[in-house]
Amino acid sequence: MAAPVKFGLGLSVQHLPDESQAARFQEHVEQVRLACAVGFASVWASQHYLSAPFTYFQPIPTLGRIAADAPGMTLGTGCLLLPLHHPVEVAEQIATLDVITGGRFVFGVGLGYRDVENEAMGQDPKARVARLVEGLQVIEQLWNGEPVSYEGQHFRLRDVRISLRPLQRPRPPVWLAANADAGVRRAARLGDAWLMNPHATLPTLERQQALFRATRRELGRPPALETPLIKECYVAPASSTAFAEAAPFLDAKYRAYRRWEQDKALPAGESFAGSFDELARERFVIGDPARVVEEIARYRERLGVTAMIFRLQWPGMEQAKVLRSLRLLGEQVLPKLA
Repeated sequence: MAAPVKFGLGLSVQHLPDESQAARFQEHVEQVRLACAVGFASVWASQHYLSAPFTYFQPIPTLGRIAADAPGMTLGTGCLLLPLHHPVEVAEQIATLDVITGGRFVFGVGLGYRDVENEAMGQDPKARVARLVEGLQVIEQLWNGEPVSYEGQHFRLRDVRISLRPLQRPRPPVWLAANADAGVRRAARLGDAWLMNPHATLPTLERQQALFRATRRELGRPPALETPLIKECYVAPASSTAFAEAAPFLDAKYRAYRRWEQDKALPAGESFAGSFDELARERFVIGDPARVVEEIARYRERLGVTAMIFRLQWPGMEQAKVLRSLRLLGEQVLPKLA
């Protein structure tokens, strides 16, 4: 019998700048309440800075607020761009969130790919990998609660002890996001799981999942306990309705990603160019409940997915459609995969 797939809600924290941001945030609160009611297991928030043409709610304050409306749910960053931050700050912020959630927090981290973010933060984009690796080393040592002395290329600490430890022991799980093969190998080496990105097609993810598992074996590391995947998803009573309603919003979002050169961070052969049908094929999960059940089952079979984190809203999409999609996922899709 196939293992159940846990459902997560990836909050779509990008919005159009001329909308009421306060109203949009309250919609996220409503989404989380519904996700909790229909059986979702987790809630996630991602990170970017300077995200024109959209606004962007930052993940740490967003999750701190959302926790009040997500009793019993796991919360996570999916993902936080660690190279842009100092590990002492991140260690204490994530420890705080772990306490707020009662020890139900997943620390999802990523490298980032946009030079504009690094340069605005005064960071050399070429130092991203080293800052990520050192940052994780420092954070994990700080979470032990003992004084830490560290001498790295980018971070130097002398007898530093953080004031608050996470509830989880030895620490919250670290899920490492990655697009390129080198990042997948890094996730196998440094993470508890590889947080698979929503942008690559299924054949690419299948090849990279094999690379992740092979790298773990070569390093003598145990198999990952979780196999999480983020996916753009939209469910409507009819598949034709789902495609028609999702296409304008998803297409606009991925046009922005093309301007950000997001697809250049993906492995060879992956592109966001072409028609929406070409973009959606093997990449998005869109359809009526029966079709979506089949798609998720296919990802479970080919990738061994244990957790699907769904992004159900894109800039400009009205709340009623988001809630309908969310309710259909919880009431008509989730029971078939539990």
